[in-house]
Amino acid sequence: MDAQNKPQILEHLHKSLTVTLYDCKWIPGSAKFVTLGSYARNTGCLQVYELDGPDLKTVKESEKKQSFKCGTFGASSLAERRLASGNFGGELQIWDLENTSQPVFSAQAHASIVNAIDGCGGQAKGYGAPELVTCGRDGCVRVWDVRQQDAPVAAFEPADPNNIRDCWCVAFGNSYNDEERCVLAGYDNGDVKLFDLRMNKVRWETNVKNGVCGVQFDRKDIAMNKFVVTCLEAQFHVFDARTQHPKKGFASVSEKITAGATVWGCHHLPQNREVFMVAAGDGNLYLYKYHYPDQRKVKDHDGVELGVAGSVEMLNYKNLSTQPISGFDWSPDKEGLFVCVAFDQAVRVGITTKLNKV
Repeated sequence: MDAQNKPQILEHLHKSLTVTLYDCKWIPGSAKFVTLGSYARNTGCLQVYELDGPDLKTVKESEKKQSFKCGTFGASSLAERRLASGNFGGELQIWDLENTSQPVFSAQAHASIVNAIDGCGGQAKGYGAPELVTCGRDGCVRVWDVRQQDAPVAAFEPADPNNIRDCWCVAFGNSYNDEERCVLAGYDNGDVKLFDLRMNKVRWETNVKNGVCGVQFDRKDIAMNKFVVTCLEAQFHVFDARTQHPKKGFASVSEKITAGATVWGCHHLPQNREVFMVAAGDGNLYLYKYHYPDQRKVKDHDGVELGVAGSVEMLNYKNLSTQPISGFDWSPDKEGLFVCVAFDQAVRVGITTKLNKV
């Protein structure tokens, strides 16, 4: 790509806090976002900020008993915009941000820390029930319907109770109608599992040889197209999910970022699913574009369809912090606008330019 049209990653606002920050999410349809984390006294910190011209205004700050680890708006309607969160005590909670004194939903989701959460089905009709998925150190992946808090609607437990792997990340996908839905989960030993919720079974699994820090489909609400798996040891993998070979599974391409940095997560641009930001342990953001191959599938010598992986191109990168970038979220409403949090106890709002040119 020529230098003139190259997207630039720019820091717009920077606010230093005295809080360890783990996650951040834009409130849909607003100029506000939420940060989730922990005060020094190991209590939970929920903050709401608003972009106010050149300033960042604190709208709300709420302290809770348990430190927050992760959050999502994916299972909430655009009218309610309720935040679902997972905390260090294993609780799944849903908050009305107008009144955060008590959660509107609370369930003991895991035995200890909720490592990750994702939501889907909340924002449009015809794409399945409003559901949340959580994963934890107990190795379990559990799916919750926001309309019933007594028990999960699906649960995938470790096969061997004597060999429990820490499940680090989860993501919804394939939710293109009211029946189909999948969950992708990544584990500390490099296992990646795709659970089919309609069939209630493991549809596909592999091992990427490094602890899996992040998983994400390029879109949740379409028939599976592709997904990214990010790992320790500076690696990420893009899997083409269109074609599943009975023996070889999904085709994939692997990429390494700068030496040694953990790839904490991958975040697809809401307005263009081929563009994604990778947040890394070296405090860098890396912007990539996926290029499809000329043919996305071929036939093997038995005549069975086999997927073909494309390639990834790094468009640009930017160092924002000396510490790992723990949370990142693109604005769903304004292309290129993002918020991120890092372990240097700072929240940053940035802009990525020229995304319409890639």
